[in-house]
Amino acid sequence: MMMAVSFERYGRLYYLDPGAYSPTIGDKVLVPTDSGPEVAQCVWAPQWVSEDIDGLPVCAGLATGDDLARDEENRRRRAEGRLAARRLIREHRLPMKITAVDFVGSENVFIVYFSAPHRVDFRALVRDLGGRLKGRVGPCGRDLCCATFLKDFEPVSVRMAKDQDLPVNPLRIAGACGRLMCCLKYEHPLYQDFRKDAPPLGASVTSPAGPGTVVGHNVPSDTVVVKLAADGRAHACPKASVCGSRQAYESMHGKRGKAAQEDV
Repeated sequence: MMMAVSFERYGRLYYLDPGAYSPTIGDKVLVPTDSGPEVAQCVWAPQWVSEDIDGLPVCAGLATGDDLARDEENRRRRAEGRLAARRLIREHRLPMKITAVDFVGSENVFIVYFSAPHRVDFRALVRDLGGRLKGRVGPCGRDLCCATFLKDFEPVSVRMAKDQDLPVNPLRIAGACGRLMCCLKYEHPLYQDFRKDAPPLGASVTSPAGPGTVVGHNVPSDTVVVKLAADGRAHACPKASVCGSRQAYESMHGKRGKAAQEDV
């Protein structure tokens, strides 16, 4: 037996084993999650399927009046968190966009998901957001790496944080165990490879938009930021476009490479 539920109207479907329950379409049911049972709506009533599917979470029952009241409060708090986060991002002038906000009522914790073109220093944002919402803002909503998939613990050094332009602050780069976070090692090779042939800060280069000075690196997007000599604009361009010859770059990327440039 299998059923499907959705947490939002017209939202993504999640599949459950109905267990001992037989909800109908439109019924509110309880779905087990890491932070406790959450309310969702049945959009596909339990039915037999031709294939054996193991490992589905089991429906935790039909939602009661108390469950619905708690769910409504959580939704209100999530909306409050989303609005506060957007306002504070504008106040702090941070280049990031909120994609979702979750609220764990049992722990009074907000988890903010966002996208950004590069690393963002949001320490002041987290502090102000926690004060405005009167709750804690979680730094990460995922399970600990050491408790899920890591088997061998390789050494992690402060140099890895410095190479990734992260603040060398033990409170920011230490894990729950008090040691440096294992994830500092994940992207470190990418930063090492980038810096092997990237022009250093302050270097004079010729970019697709004209000559200028390197004022920033964006390792995840493999780009450098050049301050143009002509008008002082900051221009982001592929690292390859300022490292090799102009002819070699244009022969490889052509007009598509030029179209990929963007001003910041």
